[in-house]
Amino acid sequence: MISRIRGVVLSLKPPTAIVDVQGVGFRVWCSQAALDGLILGRPCDLHTHLIVREDGLALYGFAGEEEAELFSLLLSVQGVGARTALALLSKLPPEALRQAIANQQVEALARAPGVGKKTAEKIIFALRGKLSGLDARPPSAPLSAMDAEVIAALTALGYSVVEAQQALASLPRDVPLDLEEKIRRALAYFG
Repeated sequence: MISRIRGVVLSLKPPTAIVDVQGVGFRVWCSQAALDGLILGRPCDLHTHLIVREDGLALYGFAGEEEAELFSLLLSVQGVGARTALALLSKLPPEALRQAIANQQVEALARAPGVGKKTAEKIIFALRGKLSGLDARPPSAPLSAMDAEVIAALTALGYSVVEAQQALASLPRDVPLDLEEKIRRALAYFG
């Protein structure tokens, strides 16, 4: 999977940009925040998400890693496609999107193009628990070396960093577990 792209901006035709990476031009569908940071003829650095389908490949670009992770979470909601997820992230910055989901603000989500009341409700229902699990973890809590290994193992298996952190947060802190057991229980979280 292509998770980051660095190159020179060759063309800007919102919502897409063409980025030249050593002679290869990649068409990237960008969030508004990513587009705002791009300047024609200048170097850029985008976090990306690659979607593979039968009829082609589509690369989506974001200003930061948090935006890319939220995009992946939005795609996990049944009925939400890449264009809808991109529209949401273009309308609401990541923190505002998290708050809208956590506070069940259907009308805030429904302001994005292509997102109606039903879709907004579906997104809130599907993601509220996933985002609140992340918010419940204290931001200042340092990761132990073992916790970092658990996150690395889960991301190597294809889970996003956000999903890996949620699985790690679900593990009991008062019971000493070895690395293998932590990974097994973290995987059970997804099952």
